[in-house]
Formats: sequence, structure tokens, C-alpha cells
Amino acid sequence: MINLSIPSWGILVKPVVPINLHPKFDSVLADEGLYGMMVKILEDKGDGWYYIETSYDYNGYIHKSNIITDEKMVERWKSEADKVIYGSLADVLPEAKFQGYIKTTLTRGATIIVTGEEKEKWTEILMADNTTGWVRSDFIGPKIEIYDKDDQVSLRKSLVDAAMSYMGTQYRWGGKSPLGIDCSGLCSISYLLNGIIIYRDAQRKDQYMKQISREEMKPGDLIFFPGHVAMYMGDDKYVHSSSNNDGVDINSLNPKDKNYNDYLAKNITDIGTIF
Repeated sequence: MINLSIPSWGILVKPVVPINLHPKFDSVLADEGLYGMMVKILEDKGDGWYYIETSYDYNGYIHKSNIITDEKMVERWKSEADKVIYGSLADVLPEAKFQGYIKTTLTRGATIIVTGEEKEKWTEILMADNTTGWVRSDFIGPKIEIYDKDDQVSLRKSLVDAAMSYMGTQYRWGGKSPLGIDCSGLCSISYLLNGIIIYRDAQRKDQYMKQISREEMKPGDLIFFPGHVAMYMGDDKYVHSSSNNDGVDINSLNPKDKNYNDYLAKNITDIGTIF
């Protein structure tokens, strides 16, 4: 039940925000939130902890130190935060030049507002605390909210490209950024960067994806294994974040390939697509 005495919405204001399984700092991660993400606040659990829900229907606990709940900024963020950081990491600087202190460093997937001010290769952004800073313009792109499923070739390529942009990222349980990412974090953020919400876990849910056969599988579809998920790339290859690989890497379903993973190839439990 929603407590009406607490804020309804909040904006995450740290580059990477732990979304914990329990309301304590030493809890295992359920997920991670990225800068500028908006979350629904469901309950005040005391000791500075909120129980929240993300836009992709995932729940967990966030500490108040990681969130801004100012109503005016929340409303402005809802209507104006239409840009996303696409660079792996993006320093926010006080002026439009490299010389200067780093105000913060945003990761791929962070949501921001741009002020309209530009200087050479720099763009001014508005932060959620109502301060401004400058980011390299080529690190910023539009927040995709409408996608075209009819243009399958282009969309499937974009999904695979998004996943591949995390190549080499270390494995982190519950992670969802270039600082560390897990299997479902990789798949869900790759879809989210393309404006598509899927369930953030290593299982297919009917409301997000339909089941298909291995013969129907195409690039961008997801392959599910026991407690694991990967994105199919085509030609029997898939990209995934695995603790066995120490992070994001490519493996194959083909026994003739050097990067063939016998266990995963023989233990596919499900295959899902949005198409």
C-alpha cells in the first residue's frame, strides 16, 4: 500500500545507485539504478530507506542519500529529461574544457536534461540537483521511447550493438553499468537503451517476450539457461555477462567453434523475442 505522506516519485542522483534486496547497506544487490532514472516510491521503511519500483516493474530498497524527491524537479524531469549518455563513461565538468575538476562521472544509460547551450564539442546539461555541468557532445544521444518493431533488421542490429558496447565489462552481481554488469543487467539495459522494457531477470515473462523455437531465433533474441540469459548475435554466437568469463564476452552454440560452451549449449531452457 502506498503511504500518501511520503513522496510519490524520486530521481536517482548518483552515477550508479544500489537497489538492494534488503533495506541495509550491506545487502546483496537486487539491481542497479543509473543517474536520472525515475522510480516510484512505495513505502518509507525507516532508517533512511525507501521501498521503490522501477519503470520495468522491479522492486528493491534505495537509501534516501541516493535520491531527490523535490516535486518541482521531479515534474521537470518527467517532461524534459529526454537525453541519455551513450558514452561508456562521461565526465561532467564545470566548464566546456577538459581542464577543471570532475563534478561527477556518468555512465552509459544515465538520463539527463540539456540546457541548449553548446560550445564547440561540449554540451551543457542540467543535473537533478539544479546545478549545471558540461559533457562531451558526442557522448549524448536522444532517449528512445518509441521503437519500430516492423524495421526488424535495424532494431535487431541496434540491440546487438548495445550489448556489444559492454564487451570486456567486469561481471558484477546485480550490475547494470560499464562499471560492472550481470547477465540480465546486460540484456535489460541493451533493450532499455533502444526504448524497450523487458523483465530484468534470467527468465522470460509472457508480458514482455513470447517464446520461440531455436530454429526461429534471430539476432537480438534472448536465450535462457538455468539462472542465466544471453543475447543471440547470429551465426550460433551469443554475447553475455558471465562470472565464468569474468565479464562480458562471446560464446558459441556450435561445437566446432573455439568459444563453444558445452554446458550452456546443452542446457537451453527457453528462447524469447519481442518480435
